[in-house]
Amino acid sequence: MHRTDPGTTAHVLTSDGGIVAVRPVRPDDRPGLTALYQSGSPESLRLRFFAVPSGPSIDSEVDRLCRPQSARHLAVLALDGDAVIGVAACDRTDDISHQAEFAVFVADAHHGRGVGTLLLEHLAVLAHRQGIQELVGEVLPANMAMLRVAHDLNARAWSRFGDGVIDVGVGTDDENETVDARDRVAERASLHALLSPSSVAVVGAGHRAGGVGHETARALSEYGFGGRLHVVNRSGRDVAGIAACRSVKELPAPVDLLVVAVPADQVPGVLAEGAAVGVRAAVILSAGFGETGPDGRRQQHELVELARRHSIRLVGPNCLGVVNTDPRVRLNASFAPTVPPAGGLAVAAQSGAVGIALLEHATRDGYGISSFVSLGNKADVSGNDLIAYWYDDPATRVVALYLESFGNPRKFARTVRALGRRKPVLALKSGRSDSGRRAGASHTAAAAAPAATVDALFAQAGVVRPGGLGELLDAARMLTGQPLPAGNRLAIVGNAGGLNVLAADAAEAAGLTVPSLSRAVRDQLATAVGGTASSDNPIDLGAGASASAFAEAVAAVADSGETDMLLLILIATRANDAAGILTALGSVADRSPELTIAAVMIGAPAPVVRLGTRGAPVYDLPERAVQALAHSARYAQWRRQPLGGRPDLTGIRSERARAIVDDALATGGGWQGYERTTRILAAYGISVEPALLSRSAGQAVAAAERVGYPVVLKSADPDLVHKTDSGGVRLGLTGQQQVRDAFGAVAAAGGRPDAGVLVQHQRTEAVELVAGVAHDPLFGSVVLLGLGGVQTDLLGDRALRLVPMTDLDAGRMWRSLRAAPLLTGYRGAAAVDTTALEDLLLRIGRLAEDFPEIAELDLNPVLAGPDGVVAVDAKMRLAAAGSEPDPTLRTLRAT
Repeated sequence: MHRTDPGTTAHVLTSDGGIVAVRPVRPDDRPGLTALYQSGSPESLRLRFFAVPSGPSIDSEVDRLCRPQSARHLAVLALDGDAVIGVAACDRTDDISHQAEFAVFVADAHHGRGVGTLLLEHLAVLAHRQGIQELVGEVLPANMAMLRVAHDLNARAWSRFGDGVIDVGVGTDDENETVDARDRVAERASLHALLSPSSVAVVGAGHRAGGVGHETARALSEYGFGGRLHVVNRSGRDVAGIAACRSVKELPAPVDLLVVAVPADQVPGVLAEGAAVGVRAAVILSAGFGETGPDGRRQQHELVELARRHSIRLVGPNCLGVVNTDPRVRLNASFAPTVPPAGGLAVAAQSGAVGIALLEHATRDGYGISSFVSLGNKADVSGNDLIAYWYDDPATRVVALYLESFGNPRKFARTVRALGRRKPVLALKSGRSDSGRRAGASHTAAAAAPAATVDALFAQAGVVRPGGLGELLDAARMLTGQPLPAGNRLAIVGNAGGLNVLAADAAEAAGLTVPSLSRAVRDQLATAVGGTASSDNPIDLGAGASASAFAEAVAAVADSGETDMLLLILIATRANDAAGILTALGSVADRSPELTIAAVMIGAPAPVVRLGTRGAPVYDLPERAVQALAHSARYAQWRRQPLGGRPDLTGIRSERARAIVDDALATGGGWQGYERTTRILAAYGISVEPALLSRSAGQAVAAAERVGYPVVLKSADPDLVHKTDSGGVRLGLTGQQQVRDAFGAVAAAGGRPDAGVLVQHQRTEAVELVAGVAHDPLFGSVVLLGLGGVQTDLLGDRALRLVPMTDLDAGRMWRSLRAAPLLTGYRGAAAVDTTALEDLLLRIGRLAEDFPEIAELDLNPVLAGPDGVVAVDAKMRLAAAGSEPDPTLRTLRAT
């Protein structure tokens, strides 16, 4: 697979949170490699070479490592600054062997940092691309560090003792789970200085109130940061009682976190000085970088390169700052106007304004935050980094993200899905409209992403995607600290009939059910609150219901076991005791801690935001409460579903398909002819109705006689996309003369009449579908399923999945269609062979996963019936895949 260019440098995190660069070995690396071996202790050299090597032996090894990269020889090294600190290489005896012998060597001073594991991970990816399935090597029994590295790399590692050495082997197709587990350890270590620093210095903190640096320094002091706090300004005078220095160089080392609020052109110098006093993280509040255009992007790139050379993590530039409410830390390194109380919501926002809105509402509604990071231009630290950090953060129960762009959406999909199995993740992705995408690009230099692709990514990963900022805030209140619903059943109890009805309407529109209650519960309600307007769901108690009657009714429903969620609607009037009712309802809610409860309060003299000691959220409108409950229910349903695994597909001949694709790309790629397209599909077990190519009316008649009437004539011009619209298809031809008469018009429909026509036997099935692939350089390939034929564009009933697909994704795709009843036997019709349909989708997904060069694939229509599915038309466009994010490699975002 062609992913990230194997010749480029990748910055990666070590297990202690440092940053090293990993890249292929080049001929000019001879001095660095020689120095690496010469610095090795005799014991380390003996463990690597089985004897302490001589000078000529080291020279020979360096020569071997510096050979050109090829299918038979691969070598990667790790750099800490300019120093080579490790190298790994593999060699195989021929170009077709599936095994290669590997070796790893790491400088003594860098043992225990996971450098060997990183090198082996990157080497395995490069080897896998060359068809190498396994790396094997010999290790001395005393080399326990190397044995651990090999054993822990993935589940396919093995070892075998014999003749005084241990033979080891590791698979090159690494499991994402093991990579992600190592990544989380490294991310947490690398972000410790950012979110839990022992010392902070604010650079650019002047004496004038209102300045960004001044206000950030005051915020740190007033919030009660418990570590060492300093400011840096030209005068060297203290600010708000905080000790000052004239320059970063004068700060007492070490300084964990540098908060920078100086003009953009001064930031690189400040960061370079920070490296000298041990800075490990920096928050760049300053604007004037990537958001300003090409020059700003170049300066931002240089800033990140500088930071990574010194193992410094960056937040920003052009950001609001960071907050950690942990009482042991109390970090408010931001110029936000308010900081919420400590709570369970972690927030990452690419927009400072959106971040302020989130913080303000968290303060007002009292649910609090654990940590907040304003990402700004997201030059280094991104949502992916924070997702890994929050995975094991005990203070974080829910994660909320506001994103304007994705750096590596393939990695995001995988890591956020893992987090979602533990904690709800809410994500608001801006740029759904053309104007929104333009605004996002000018705001943070964000890259636009197709809305449907983002929807598919979020759906697969279990991400809660609210429709707007208010909806995100409402859902966050529901998911923070409240139990997840066990199902979709909602009971509504209120004293305002009209609002009850609106709530019931909103619930059904959101996919919830408002079921009737059993006779026993209705009788209990009638006894408890005689004279109610309605004792069925929704339950209207009437505006004059007393506190005790309200509480008894709610208790009866809560204890019935006939609902998964409970919505309480209270309208205050001059004739009822709203405060007393709220107190009574709070007590009932507290007695049902396993039940998901929300409330609506209208008419109260003062805002009410929480109910009972459990803190059930109180909203001002029923629709807002229902939508929040629906998000909670959908997330809970996703979490109950199994994730699925990699499908086991037989009969795939990827080597055959690779040869065909490479041959097509060698001649320019583009839209492929029918014969080549079907050969590629056949290599993956994807069946297409046979078609015979004819270049004359006589040949078409002969072909029709062979395939059998009725027949279809189609233009064979590969560049003709919409054949039906242009007259490139004629259906239902039942005789020789009809075929002769149709040939000329069909052949002329495309731009290349000499391409001829395709003749197929016309098949009919109950359901026409469309299936296909679209490839995005950032998101990867997306598999599509929908209604076929002309209905594809007219009705827009589609389901999308990003690759790789699990064995359960295909079934979820067709079940999510509005037309799904057509596949299961609608109004007495025969049910479609959905097993065959799922197999087709999984094979398309595997083909797309293995060949990102498939820019477009359109199978339309796919005829689905009780005896199977078959595509009767196929179009494929091939294009060389350039440098793309690799979802398996542990790398920091590209700059």
